[in-house]
Amino acid sequence: MAVVYLDTSALVKRYALETGSKWIMALTTAASGHDIFVSRLAGPEMIAAIFRKVKVKEVSRSKAAQIAQTFRSDWQTKYQILSVTSATADQAMQLAEVYGLRGYDAVHLATALVLQRVRLSAGFSNFTFVTADNDQLSAALAEGLPAENPNNYS
Repeated sequence: MAVVYLDTSALVKRYALETGSKWIMALTTAASGHDIFVSRLAGPEMIAAIFRKVKVKEVSRSKAAQIAQTFRSDWQTKYQILSVTSATADQAMQLAEVYGLRGYDAVHLATALVLQRVRLSAGFSNFTFVTADNDQLSAALAEGLPAENPNNYS
């Protein structure tokens, strides 16, 4: 059993067919037994990403509503949701400054770094940070997080 943190660019691949979706599906099936961590911010980001696909005509509104319903159900049962604290937000600001990350990307990375500190200080193994954003991936690696880009897997 592995532990993974999914940012929204990776999480969306579980619900919308994109490059890397098969890999994400394998990683997140119940049979995998993996613990999947996400930031609380991933919820609204996911719904926004799904309905953005309606706006650009990648999916119908009814299909988006179906995907959103499935995601909301999974949100309650499949993911370990991490809160964003003031300290996390402060660290995200520093990460945005150092690496030039977008706001939510910096928050995801800061949240993952908090998870890493907690896990390692408690004697647990590290985990893999999963993002489809190359800038965020580079920053995660620079910060010492094992990281993967699902776009590298077809």
